[in-house]
Amino acid sequence: MDAFSWFRRSVSNLKKTSWSSISTSTTTTAVAANNYNKSTTHKIKEEEEEQLYGVTEQLVEFVKSFSLETFRNFSLPDEEEDGGDSGNVREDLSDWQETHAMLILSRVKELAQLRFQLCPRYLKERQFWRIYFKLVRSYVTEYELRAVRLAKLKQMENETVSRSSPYEVEMSEAKFSSVESETSLEQK
Repeated sequence: MDAFSWFRRSVSNLKKTSWSSISTSTTTTAVAANNYNKSTTHKIKEEEEEQLYGVTEQLVEFVKSFSLETFRNFSLPDEEEDGGDSGNVREDLSDWQETHAMLILSRVKELAQLRFQLCPRYLKERQFWRIYFKLVRSYVTEYELRAVRLAKLKQMENETVSRSSPYEVEMSEAKFSSVESETSLEQK
C-alpha cells in the first residue's frame, strides 16, 4: 500500500465518521426539539384546561391552607340520606365540578391527602366535595358560570345548525367564534 492510498482511505474514513456524527447529532437535536415542542404544547393545553376550570394560583394557595379541622368543623345543613354513600364523585357533581375536582386533586397533593384522611372515616365523599365547593365558591363561581354559558351557546348553536340553511350556519359559526374570542380575552 502506498502512502497516497493510505492517506485517501484515512481521509475517507474521517469524512464518514464526521458525517455520521453530524447526522447523529442532527437527529438527536431534532428528536429533542420535537419532544420539547410536544411537552410545551401539552403544558400549554394543561394550563388552558386549568384556567377553564378555575384552577388558578390564588385557588391553589387557598386550598393549601385547608386542614383536617377546616372540614371537620364545617357544618353542613342536614341532607337527606339515600341509603349510603356510593363514593362516586360523578353522581354528586356536575361535569364541570367533576373535572375541576380531578384537576385540583392532581395539582394540590395536600388536598388529596386530606381527602384520603377524611373519607370515609369522618366524612362521606359527597360531604367532602360539598364542603370543598362551599369553601372555594368565591374562587370558582365565575369559571363555572362561564362554562355553563358556553355550553348553552353550543347547544343553541347545534339546534340552529340542525334546522337552518348553509348560509345561516356560516353566520352563526362566525358569531359563536366571536363570543369564544371575547371570552378568552376576558380571561386574560
